[in-house]
Amino acid sequence: MLDTSRGEAPAPTEEPRGCLFALSQPPLMIFLGVIGSLLLAAAVHDLLLL
Repeated sequence: MLDTSRGEAPAPTEEPRGCLFALSQPPLMIFLGVIGSLLLAAAVHDLLLL
């Protein structure tokens, strides 16, 4: 059996956070949703009303 009772704790490994972490943030998703809905509304307006 391995002896894992050393006095010092192992150093935590810092993993870089990527795009999926950024997209999981609520303020960013609200912002992207508002921008997307404005673009959708402009596209529908151009296609149907002009």
